Amino acid sequence: MGRVMSENGARVRRPQRDQLYWDMVDLDSQIEPDHPARVVWAFVQGLDLSDLYAAIKARDDIAGRPATDPQLLLALWLYATLEGVGSARELERLCRVHPAYRWLCGGVSVNHRVLGEFRAGHGAVLERVLVESVAGLMAEGLVALEEMVVDGTKVMASAGRGSFRQEDGLERYERAARQRVERLRRELESDSSASAARRRAAGERAALAVAGRAAAARAKLAALQQEKAERSKRHAKQEQDKDAPKVSTSDPQARIMQMPDGGFRPAFNVIVAATTGSQVVLAVTPTERRNDSGLAVPMVETVERSYRRRPARLLVDSKLVAQDEIVALAGHPVAPIKVYSPPPADKADAKPASVRKREARRRQEPAALQAWRARMASEDGKTVYKRRGQVETVNADFKNHGMGRFVLRGLDKVRCEALLHAIAHNIRRGIALGCRRWSPPALAAA
Repeated sequence: MGRVMSENGARVRRPQRDQLYWDMVDLDSQIEPDHPARVVWAFVQGLDLSDLYAAIKARDDIAGRPATDPQLLLALWLYATLEGVGSARELERLCRVHPAYRWLCGGVSVNHRVLGEFRAGHGAVLERVLVESVAGLMAEGLVALEEMVVDGTKVMASAGRGSFRQEDGLERYERAARQRVERLRRELESDSSASAARRRAAGERAALAVAGRAAAARAKLAALQQEKAERSKRHAKQEQDKDAPKVSTSDPQARIMQMPDGGFRPAFNVIVAATTGSQVVLAVTPTERRNDSGLAVPMVETVERSYRRRPARLLVDSKLVAQDEIVALAGHPVAPIKVYSPPPADKADAKPASVRKREARRRQEPAALQAWRARMASEDGKTVYKRRGQVETVNADFKNHGMGRFVLRGLDKVRCEALLHAIAHNIRRGIALGCRRWSPPALAAA
């Protein structure tokens, strides 16, 4: 209400912030009927989250504090991802002050630890939810799995360049970590003060976490050294010119990769499979591999396993699929796949003898390869291949909504974060395609 005061003869109502008062709030009236938060909640209500409920220890016949509803935690992270929010602490704050997040919470309090643990610990559930998001759109006739595009996009890791160390630097890091753990243990044994002991115990836990990351980095470095030794057998000169392998002590699974702007930074390579037209994500797989070679076929197998059907056309760039894979995909007895990928360009200055040899070689190629070359030389094939560019829109949508840099560390946790972005993207696409209400029966029928 404020306080009525006189200011230069004018009577005004001035704010009075030190007065206590009750405020009646109807949460349901705080957001619009078609607000995206309502769409997210309707989507989550149609999911089978029985695995998450089964893991809760507080049961009807067992004492214990009630757990936060997994439906709520999933809905909060999906809506936060839609809005580009990736911090668990920021999400906790929004649940206190933002109308949409308060509507989702419905009076349930959440903290950043519970939110963070939930996001990082349920990769298998999130993978199933991604499949159900596509199934719901398929059931309403908004998505067809006739044409699929696969592409990789580099996403920065939660690690700095300075955290990468070669073997001698890693040894110094491990030695310092061991010394710190030993020093803290000696201090705990010699000091009986409870408060000081608690502080030192917390310091010991942190030091043990550092030592654990150092051990993981050591194991990863050994694997990279083995890979380099194997490559040296085939490409001795190229490997000799390269630096010794490095590994990050912040995130041992991150690798230095060349980014789209030409720079080199710690990153993961996220392989995305999506439909053309509807631009719905079918599957997403983060990997530590720098190049995309040979990653298209495993993604096709993942999609077939998840949706029990194969696309009729696969659109990829020339790095993702090899010629023997084109033959294998076309040779399926029931559901062959036509690959649309540009063949390598022929040398324009090749000598006539080289041209004749090349043409003779191609006449001996399998029929699937000959059909692929003819397909990509035709106007229809070029028109179909242009639709491959739609996956760049999907990748840009990911990065415009917070996936420009991963918050979590480690491949398993990064996979959870990428899956959340994929599910949120599909909800966003469902809204754009006219699926304003996610129907649980439609998801079940799919």
